[in-house]
Amino acid sequence: MTTVRREPLADQAAELLLSRIRAGEWALGAKLPGETTLAPQLGVGRSTVREAIRQLAGRGVLTSRQGAGVFVAALDTPEDWSRVVGRADIRAVLEARLAIEVEASALAAVRRTPAEVRALRAALDRRAAHRSDIEEHVDTDAAFHRIIVAASHNPLLLEMFDGFTPRSREAMVAMLRARGGRRGADAGAGASVDAGDADHEVHERIADAIADRDGERAAALTRAHLISLLDQLAA
Repeated sequence: MTTVRREPLADQAAELLLSRIRAGEWALGAKLPGETTLAPQLGVGRSTVREAIRQLAGRGVLTSRQGAGVFVAALDTPEDWSRVVGRADIRAVLEARLAIEVEASALAAVRRTPAEVRALRAALDRRAAHRSDIEEHVDTDAAFHRIIVAASHNPLLLEMFDGFTPRSREAMVAMLRARGGRRGADAGAGASVDAGDADHEVHERIADAIADRDGERAAALTRAHLISLLDQLAA
């Protein structure tokens, strides 16, 4: 016979606290009442309250400060990042790339090593050599941009970029196939060779700016390039 398993009291208490936070009872950064106050409100003992708080702290909702108390760190539990990115449309992905890659280009120009410049040049050559196959071109293009983000030497920017890559790849391949041509892996319209050449030239100029340690120029070129892609989506 199958029996109903009762949810542990600490789990129930954690969900009750979370529901009150979601309802706006405590604002972001607000301090929660003490255990002696929360325990009778939740109908549990103080040890159960402590366990509930530990659970929500582990989920990123609460944070404990030694000698100060427990504070609200988030108004809800964060959703799995891959699911969020997977639902994003290509415009949202490109806008996020703008936020990441413009700053990454500026930082890369300042922080890049000679080895990273050589890797960037090699990636640029591979990108140029794979312009006839859509999937290979998208992959070599992504590899070029990833080297730039890696050269920023900011692990958070790189982690965010890597988080977008699968969704970005899927969207760019689908877009290029749907429009029946290629204007460079980042573009998404037309089958013009001239347009493809122009797109690749932009990437060469970005690489040159990074090699020249010109952060302002690298950021400006990257911004203009990604904005042009957004404009093409609306065309």
